[in-house]
Amino acid sequence: MLKLFNTLTRSKEEFIPINGMNVLMYSCGPTVYNYQHIGNLRTFFFEDILFRVLKYNGYNVRYVMNITDVGHLVSDQDEGEDKMEQSAKQLGKSVGEIAEYYTEIFKRDIGLMNIYPPDVYSKATDYIQEQIDLVKCLETKGYTYITSDAVYFDTSKFPDYGKMAKLDISGLKEGSRIEFSEEKKNITDFALWKLSPENEQRQMEWDSPWGKGAPGWHLECSAMSKALLGNHFDIHCGGIDHIPIHHTNEIAQSEACSGEKFVDYWLHGEFLDMGNEKMSKSSGKFVTLQTLMDKGYTPMHYRYFLLMAHYKKKLKFSYEALDAAKSGYNNLSGKILNLRKDISSDEAISSSEKKNDFKSRFLEKINDDLNMPEAMSVLWEMLKDGNLSSNDKLNLAYDFDMIFGLGLESVQPEKIETDIPEEIRILTEKRNEAKKKRDFKSADEIRNEIKLKGYEILDSKDGIQIKKSD
Repeated sequence: MLKLFNTLTRSKEEFIPINGMNVLMYSCGPTVYNYQHIGNLRTFFFEDILFRVLKYNGYNVRYVMNITDVGHLVSDQDEGEDKMEQSAKQLGKSVGEIAEYYTEIFKRDIGLMNIYPPDVYSKATDYIQEQIDLVKCLETKGYTYITSDAVYFDTSKFPDYGKMAKLDISGLKEGSRIEFSEEKKNITDFALWKLSPENEQRQMEWDSPWGKGAPGWHLECSAMSKALLGNHFDIHCGGIDHIPIHHTNEIAQSEACSGEKFVDYWLHGEFLDMGNEKMSKSSGKFVTLQTLMDKGYTPMHYRYFLLMAHYKKKLKFSYEALDAAKSGYNNLSGKILNLRKDISSDEAISSSEKKNDFKSRFLEKINDDLNMPEAMSVLWEMLKDGNLSSNDKLNLAYDFDMIFGLGLESVQPEKIETDIPEEIRILTEKRNEAKKKRDFKSADEIRNEIKLKGYEILDSKDGIQIKKSD
């Protein structure tokens, strides 16, 4: 039985989908104005684990993730400039160019981390009409009012506002959560449609019944989830920072329009603790996956590191801790390679009862609100068990890796020169994955890409060797 911690109820609940074995899942994706830092990637990793656990339990999952390419202001309080517009100005590019570039980098990063992509990436700019229609719905039902700068949602008209965040509306003060505007009726009211300033042309603005402008950030997720998943669906995910504002506002506008419950299960991942080095995209001080790779770590080292903590607990990052994760991953890879060698000469007598026991215990841990540290303990205990054959250990490790996502089936005894750039090593890993899936066309394309970068792959019975082209 799968149990998940539901932020809405503040309790661990048995997961019961709306429609049998079919699950509808939505997660808040990146705002593509800059690179995603490793804290952002922790959230997408936790959502990947959730997706894997659902699939492991036999559920059919329709997974949607938004791409925010408009509407997210530099402040979550409806103040300041759109992040996309700001980035475009700073870099001297169009908003479209900025969005396309950082979207592709994001997709590359999650691919390198072996994070499953969603079934649908929904771009906010592709759903402008749906967002306008949602505002019209709220207007018709009396939930909106217009000021000189925006169409606002009147939170006083929605009695359950703040129910998930447990907000004490009466106790909120100016500046504590939302900057107060003289034209706003309540400090918690939020912009649905931001009107373009007079005599100012923005890169991103659209005609609407209320004037030229752009949707607010909160609006897009409600409109796109409604269009792609319906008024009522199973799971909505994001980081804990989304609870008090973004997800609170999503619930209010969605339920006000539809009159139905919006989402049954809300799951939120905790922050990555960087100590005194708080990551800030605005200041330019943040660590990306590429930063780690430039320091000699692989995406799998970081993934292994993330598996060491429960998604609801803060995880303190340090390079010392990452070194320990690197050692753990390399040790695990070595055990997998040794098991492959041992299979042919293995004479141990396996116990099907013992094998089933490990599998049962593993399932129990992952179904206990995605408890990865405990599930990893089961893996290591299994690998050390003297009553299992090498073949059984290997099969169980591969089975467990359907959750861990460490690419254990693709581990190779690679002979790689120490001075080979990390970019080439990553491409080599991708080629190995392609070959494993018998996607030889992609494998050849990657080999050619490596060749163009000045390196050569030599395949042999003992593995592969990478060397600089003569």
